[in-house]
Amino acid sequence: MKKKALFLAAVFILLCITNIKAQEEDSISQYKWRHNLAANFYIIPDDFFILPVYQGDLDRFHMEMRYNYEDRQSFSLWFGYNFSGGNNFEYTITPMAGAVMGNTNGLAPGLEITLGFYGFELYAESEYIFDMDAREDNFYYNWTDLSYSPLDWMWFGLSIQRTKLYQTDLEIQRGLLLGGGYKWFGINGYLYNIGWDDPYFILSLSLNF
Repeated sequence: MKKKALFLAAVFILLCITNIKAQEEDSISQYKWRHNLAANFYIIPDDFFILPVYQGDLDRFHMEMRYNYEDRQSFSLWFGYNFSGGNNFEYTITPMAGAVMGNTNGLAPGLEITLGFYGFELYAESEYIFDMDAREDNFYYNWTDLSYSPLDWMWFGLSIQRTKLYQTDLEIQRGLLLGGGYKWFGINGYLYNIGWDDPYFILSLSLNF
């Protein structure tokens, strides 16, 4: 199992590097790739693990690669299309299709939504995994953040999460978020299940280029 996890992680890193290098060398295209690399550190009772995510956008084309996201030691690859616009009210809606391989194997439709209005932002990502090994393991996943930015470099808000990755007696994990950023770097802290059983913390770091 460890060898399989290391293999999937190596594939994840190799695909990230290959994709970034290919786009840097492509000077013919009129569009430029936008990249985001993120690492979510789950700090939970008696355990710790990292969830890396790569996102790439070329005009309206969108792709993602994830590890430890839908399940432990599972890799997923996603492709989607961005619908975006707005002025005071800004929106980006990205329907996606993905495949999951590892401890969980399946196909999944997904949707990412970002809505912004005068410092307020709603971000939501949802997916439904059709497990290829057992139908009873089909799973609906959601992560939603509602935040407000009093300053360009700082934001705070509420977060909810329904995940197979780490489950508690609560079906939906509820928490607070606090974040900040400068130019190409961002950091978010999430504290879930305050006042309930099994509280846990997530530290998220991201790079945009």
